Amino acid sequence: MTESFTPNDLVKYIYQEMAAFEVERFEKALHTNPVLMQDYMELLSTMDLLDNLFIEPQEELVSEIKSNCQSTTGLEKV
Repeated sequence: MTESFTPNDLVKYIYQEMAAFEVERFEKALHTNPVLMQDYMELLSTMDLLDNLFIEPQEELVSEIKSNCQSTTGLEKV
């Protein structure tokens, strides 16, 4: 009997949130199902890319936020 695993199962496995009894079944399927292994490798690769992604806000946006923070017109002090 072939077990089917969902993308959610892959995430649970990667983050070690899978119950112990499920891990053994999942690892067996991972080693015998090339499609599942490919999905697993792609997810690991994507997670690695996201972990190494560095995003900075545009300077215009930062300036606008700072400008709005300095403006106290209409605000009451509590």
